[in-house]
Amino acid sequence: MPSAGIVRFLPSLALMLVGPLLAAMSTPAHHWQDRLLAAHNRERQAVGVPALAWDEDLAESARGWADQLASTGAFHHAPESAFRPQGENLWAGTRGAYSIEEMVGAWAREKRYFKMGTFPNNSTTGRVADVGHYTQLIWRQTDRVGCAIASGSREDVLVCRYSNAGNYRGERPL
Repeated sequence: MPSAGIVRFLPSLALMLVGPLLAAMSTPAHHWQDRLLAAHNRERQAVGVPALAWDEDLAESARGWADQLASTGAFHHAPESAFRPQGENLWAGTRGAYSIEEMVGAWAREKRYFKMGTFPNNSTTGRVADVGHYTQLIWRQTDRVGCAIASGSREDVLVCRYSNAGNYRGERPL
């Protein structure tokens, strides 16, 4: 039978070992929404545009579409609303294989094809599809974002919604 001193010491030892882990898990950097927002804002800061704020209404809108895409296996943009236009970025990849930062990073990598100018003439390749996610990510007039992640049987789907929407013909992203 263990001595009384050891028995009293075990709860303290457990707290010493688990405490830092619990504290780290409760910090904002470990909430997926905060990480998504930070990934967006790093890209925006790099080009000198104001940071985005998280918008729960946009996140709820994104959640419905992400769930639909994940459950059906489809992958296409949601129908646009003429009454409440929102920008939208989509990502899909192998279930559980990618971090949030890698998901947003896929959009950010499009900057390698980005050139200054009036949308849609922002791609060095001549194809707007090569930069469209990136331009929405950095669109100067966009000030809010809300995102959702849903898992299907084989893929995770990330949907981010933006307001004010970007990628308008004849306007400049920056």
